Amino acid sequence: MATKEQVLQALGHVIDPDLKKDLVSLNMIQNIQIDGKKISFDLVLTTPACPLKNQLKADCLEAIQKHIGPGLEVELKFESKVSTRRKETEQLLKGVKNIIAVASGKGGVGKSTVAANLAVALAQSGAKVGLLDADIYGPSMPLMFGLEGAQPMGKEVDGKTKIIPIEKYGIKILSIGFFVKPEQALIWRGVMATNALNQLINDTDWGELDYFIVDLPPGTGDIHLTLVQTLPVTGAVIVTTPQEVALADARKAFSMFNQKDINVPILGLVENMAWFTPEELPENKYFIFGEGGGKRLALDAKVVLIGQIPIVQSVREGGDTGKPVVMEGDSIVGKAFAELAENTAQQVAIRNAHLEPTKIVQITEQ
Repeated sequence: MATKEQVLQALGHVIDPDLKKDLVSLNMIQNIQIDGKKISFDLVLTTPACPLKNQLKADCLEAIQKHIGPGLEVELKFESKVSTRRKETEQLLKGVKNIIAVASGKGGVGKSTVAANLAVALAQSGAKVGLLDADIYGPSMPLMFGLEGAQPMGKEVDGKTKIIPIEKYGIKILSIGFFVKPEQALIWRGVMATNALNQLINDTDWGELDYFIVDLPPGTGDIHLTLVQTLPVTGAVIVTTPQEVALADARKAFSMFNQKDINVPILGLVENMAWFTPEELPENKYFIFGEGGGKRLALDAKVVLIGQIPIVQSVREGGDTGKPVVMEGDSIVGKAFAELAENTAQQVAIRNAHLEPTKIVQITEQ
């Protein structure tokens, strides 16, 4: 009969492809049970959205057969514990493990659509997810989630009144759009907009979250600076389309997060509207905005292309009817968003394993 020591020794030969260490030293093997020829254990992943889980399972089974012996019955159960590099001493959003900014250099590239579907896809994988609509002047999440007219409630927390995010499709959502009429224009100076963002962050009971998605407005302005000065952002996801005008502005977004004073890691690039595919002809691709622009930019900027999202009519329909298209998991675009979520979670885990915690930006006026 095998021993726990033999099982650990065997699984010590299995290397996590992302973290570049063996599963045992990463403490990913837990709860080993042995009953005759039956061996069972938990494989604790760094995210429930791990795209490598099947490969890791196969490698574990092969290692046990090779280093202990054939004929063993192996039962592996997946668990997950999302990694974080946030410090326990941080008080703001204390229960939030990872803060992900979704940004674009320009408007009209589908950034909010990507943010909404990314959040839902992560939640579908089993993660705890929050989504903050930080586009103060043009909030779109109330429409995208069918929550127009919704009004968040409040409750007392430690003697202070806190906003309670609205929950839908398994995620917690908050937007300035919940507090103003849809037709009302916010004619605010920058300081008023940034104060509103601070209230949505500071005066809200977000609870415990694995991923906190922040949908930023287009460009590189006050809201972006306020975010990185308020929260230690784990990483940024940049959204573009294949056209040169969008790629040029995406480079500006890279430049902003890469600045020495800001230094927020880039998790990856999303090429939205990568090609048009008719629903009835799923094998056909029409590159109406150009071909390969996202790949070229990712190579030039030395970042990972974490998603290519096709144009399909259901994407627009989902945004207009309040049901993100990723809810249709078996569709072409639903699978594309699910893959984006897996790749984003993977890059967060790699970032947390290899980079120092992000610091809140201290910017002084010259």
